[in-house]
Amino acid sequence: MNKPLRRVAVFCGLLVLALLVRVNYVQFVEADQLSSDVHNRRVAINQYAEPRGDIIVDGKAITGHTETTGSDFKYKRTYTDGPMWAPVTGFASQAYSTTMLEGVEDKFLTGDDDRLFFNRTVDLLTGKEKQGGNVVTTLNAKAQKAAYDGLGSKKGAVVALDPRTGAVLAMASTPSYDPSSIAGNSLTDEKNWTSLQKTSDADDPTLNRALRQTYPPGSTFKLVTAAAALQDGTSSDIDAKTDSPDPYTPPGTTTPLVNEGNIPCKKASLRDALKYSCNSVFGKLGDDVGLKDMVSEAEQFGFNKEQFVPVRSAASNFDTTMTPDHLAQSSIGQFDTAATPLQMAMVASAIANDGKLMKPYEVDKLEAPNLSTIAQTTPTQLSTPLSPENAQKLQSMMETVVSSGTGTNAQIPGVTVGGKTGTAQNGVDNKGIPYAWFVSYAKTDQGSPVAVAVVVEDASANHADVSGGGFAAPIAKKVMEAVLGK
Repeated sequence: MNKPLRRVAVFCGLLVLALLVRVNYVQFVEADQLSSDVHNRRVAINQYAEPRGDIIVDGKAITGHTETTGSDFKYKRTYTDGPMWAPVTGFASQAYSTTMLEGVEDKFLTGDDDRLFFNRTVDLLTGKEKQGGNVVTTLNAKAQKAAYDGLGSKKGAVVALDPRTGAVLAMASTPSYDPSSIAGNSLTDEKNWTSLQKTSDADDPTLNRALRQTYPPGSTFKLVTAAAALQDGTSSDIDAKTDSPDPYTPPGTTTPLVNEGNIPCKKASLRDALKYSCNSVFGKLGDDVGLKDMVSEAEQFGFNKEQFVPVRSAASNFDTTMTPDHLAQSSIGQFDTAATPLQMAMVASAIANDGKLMKPYEVDKLEAPNLSTIAQTTPTQLSTPLSPENAQKLQSMMETVVSSGTGTNAQIPGVTVGGKTGTAQNGVDNKGIPYAWFVSYAKTDQGSPVAVAVVVEDASANHADVSGGGFAAPIAKKVMEAVLGK
């Protein structure tokens, strides 16, 4: 072989070697990244090549599928009562990917999950079409409807938990949207998608306010402050007079914490302070407890961490570094304190469950297409924010709020109900419409089967007329009645 030919041969050999290296790199290093790339159309086509499994509530599918024509996507997702369930299901769209349970459990719903390998193999041998698995939720259809109908045209969210297990019973967020309207790949779907974006609709219907939006919790946070005071021994007798002045001026400032209206807060006991929602008492109490123990207690309830149900929630916030005056404001749910509705439902849930906080979850089990159980969720304890004795003291205080305080709108005849109202300031110089909060639980002889948190952003009322007891408590009552079968 002459010299020029040898050079050509060597060059070609190098090209073949480079090709082999690249092919192996793509196959063994980049394969996972490419197969999950949202811009890889083959992935999307494969996602909708077979019917997805269903999302189940109370034994009934709230999702479905239909065959499509004129597209390389064979099947399209459908939803029953889509707007009501959207915060739970999210959407599975041929054009816009997946969210919420549709996203977190996507591999299981499409049948690609490794745990369905045996089922896929059997289907292959018998010539059956590949099938997706089912996601069986913990949701209670009646509680969800009560929450969604209760919010109606108002902007807000509701979360209901079973305090004994942490199971999510309801998760509503309004305004909502119909996932079916964006499930396809047509010009109509594109138009619907555009109209749902925040740039088109300031109310942001696709935002899951129950999990992803944090709000100042207002006076509902006083439950955490009371828990911290009981736990660290700053207070022990909930009926003893405190040494709180009215108003209370935190150290380092000349601006006093005042109370709303003419309510008896001077030297009020903890029970009366929660009943009338005294800012002065709880502001001073937070300062007396101190930053370290307040942060510790808030984090025991779940603050400063994302929660996974398994869909991710935003982390609620309680600052870990603050001046005493800011600590006093934070202890009544203002300053930088912020909480998701899920977080405040967890607070009520732990109190109702005698101090044990159970990890919230919304997937009861994963089912194979033949309905055999592939994975079952076991309730687990997340933390213990309160001793049983102190939890029962706080329960007694919350039950006074509902029997004769600011939460009487949540009373259910024949049922013991505990609650706490909140009216959180909002906007620059507090000029926005306040957020109306209510957190509560109902109790039976078998313990507490439901704890609820409700927030209403836009109460459609004058600034001075907004109250948690007036706008949020009636919604919580309906949800609790639905769970109790009333």
